[in-house]
Amino acid sequence: MTLEILTSDLLAPVRHGFFTRRGGASSGVFAGLNCGIGSSDQSEIVTINRQRVASAMDVELSHLASVHQVHSADVATIAAPIEGERPRADAIVTATPGLALSILTADCQPVLFSDANAGVIGAAHAGWRGALDGVLDATLDAMEALGASRANTHAVIGPCISQEAYEVGPEFLDAFLTEDATNSRFFKEGDGDRKLFDLPAYGLHRLHAANIGKAEWTRHCTYSDPHRFFSYRRTTHAKEADYGRLIASICL
Repeated sequence: MTLEILTSDLLAPVRHGFFTRRGGASSGVFAGLNCGIGSSDQSEIVTINRQRVASAMDVELSHLASVHQVHSADVATIAAPIEGERPRADAIVTATPGLALSILTADCQPVLFSDANAGVIGAAHAGWRGALDGVLDATLDAMEALGASRANTHAVIGPCISQEAYEVGPEFLDAFLTEDATNSRFFKEGDGDRKLFDLPAYGLHRLHAANIGKAEWTRHCTYSDPHRFFSYRRTTHAKEADYGRLIASICL
């Protein structure tokens, strides 16, 4: 099966893609294109999957750059392939052609950024914690430090969990209301004391509040489409032992 790669006109002409699980070598609960280095999938199979992504991005595997994601607001700025231990961060930016920045997700937001005029790109992993703590804003700051302009920067949020599938408890709501009382608009009523959180709407809000030029969500829900996407929450509900990770990548 060939790879399925979702793209956006908003990031054109910069080479990029949100890869679905189709076209990979993994099997079982990881069936498809599992690119999760930290998963319990066979490491050699994960390497095969990542090589397929690198080939699709037209770079060597060593130039498929990624970070050790920790749900932070930290950003790594790179100018060459990463050697040895990956930086602990949740976003990565560069102005160096030939480096394919990549982010792994399985319900969290994969966000790709580009200022094509300045030749600066970025990629961010934005779950609720990272988004609330400012990882998207920090990515724009790091891109500006490399010469990008917020007004000329475009960002696209790829496949992530949608509001209908994202049930949370009252303590989750409290964290957002403490940051800004108007964040209540990103929640709607669920069962009992549960709420349903709109993660991509919140991500778009943070991007627009940070004065980005243009931003959009691809409108793909990871939870509701098991044939195309991995989902941490769906795996948890199914009581499966582990789950695959989707990859998103962008390259000058």
